[in-house]
Amino acid sequence: MRLNKIFPLLLAAIATVMTGCDSYLDIEPVGKVIPTTVPEFRALITEAYVTVPDDRGLASFRSDEVLLDATMSVNDLGSYLDIWRWNDNTPDENTASFSWRQHYHVLFIANYVIESEDRMTDGTTDQIEQLVGEAYMLRAYMHFNLANLHAPAYTTCNPAATKAIPLKLDSDVEGVLTRDNLEDVYTSILSDLDSAERYLNVESWPTGYNYRFNKLSVNALRSRVLLYMGKWEESLKASEAVLAEKNTLSTLPGELPNAYNSVENIVALEQVMQAQYARAIKVDRNFFGKFASSDLRRRAYFNQISASNILLIKGGSNTYSCTLRVGEMLLNAAEAAWHLDRTDEAAEYLLTLQRARFNDGGAAKEAAVASMSKDELLDEILNERARELAFEGHRWFDLRRNGQPRLERTYRGETYVLEQGDDRYTIRIPTEAIEANPGLAD
Repeated sequence: MRLNKIFPLLLAAIATVMTGCDSYLDIEPVGKVIPTTVPEFRALITEAYVTVPDDRGLASFRSDEVLLDATMSVNDLGSYLDIWRWNDNTPDENTASFSWRQHYHVLFIANYVIESEDRMTDGTTDQIEQLVGEAYMLRAYMHFNLANLHAPAYTTCNPAATKAIPLKLDSDVEGVLTRDNLEDVYTSILSDLDSAERYLNVESWPTGYNYRFNKLSVNALRSRVLLYMGKWEESLKASEAVLAEKNTLSTLPGELPNAYNSVENIVALEQVMQAQYARAIKVDRNFFGKFASSDLRRRAYFNQISASNILLIKGGSNTYSCTLRVGEMLLNAAEAAWHLDRTDEAAEYLLTLQRARFNDGGAAKEAAVASMSKDELLDEILNERARELAFEGHRWFDLRRNGQPRLERTYRGETYVLEQGDDRYTIRIPTEAIEANPGLAD
């Protein structure tokens, strides 16, 4: 059950700032109810959950997962072609926009909830603290996604000297903010995760409400953040903490691992591959080639009509809502362990996943992994990450932090190239945000 399937809830906002508009963030709060009670704040934070954008899915068009061809509708070409071919200088006027405003709207709500802890009524201490903990998680997650869309990858630059995105740590809608450096952004993210850990007290939510953050989600998100930072020891520790409590993998064929009701799901917030995305794309043939005939995901994730016509099963419906899950935790642990020279552990985390994903129970993979050199093992971990997490909004981020390889694609006889280390591995801050605050262009 996705957010649009739960009972209708009051979408409250803050009347005292209704008429305010932050020209920098392009936020205009809406609504007529000043929340005071716990149920009203629960409705407010539900609005934040509903507003979380699907930009990780839109970024997939820039990755090596997606093929666009001449069979697309004119409307879809207008929306996605220039994203797919990395044409950021002169995109079609109908090109889909990344949701800068939506991210900051979620941040506004999260900040208001955090600031209102002492003003909430008609609820228990646990209920109030859970709401505040969820707000800290939302704030961390929005800043993390913004940084990975619109700032250089942490491991490819000097974070302390690299401009990133503006941190928004209060609900003031009048102040004009400037871009913070990447180090400060990640420091804030980790601090918010620490705060969330102190507040969250719900172990798990019933299916249908599992879009909400729970206690286990802190280490799950921490595992990802620290992996992207190259903090291998800390990332592995966070991954292991999750896997100690939740380690069951979905069974293929059958329930897909990114389904909202999958046994793997830790948080089912985002429908990453929205229906309009899944309708528009075909699966890149070279990417599809990463899936061997013995790989159960080949048929579970994709529908191969012909050699050049491969459609996506793993998206396009609110069934497929997934933000954090067990499969990712195993892959995070494998990658972190490899970088710590704990190759036996890395191989075992990898094989734990592969035993559930191949029709021979992973026997052939066990033999192959046993014969791999250290560098070959890392390649296998990263390839397994591409396969397992395909079309879940990870691939573009992974390409950014792992070498930023050269990508090439052709459309109607024209060839387009994203060179290794290309500046276009960082998506520009949207034009409308820069027009509202020209300082963002610096």
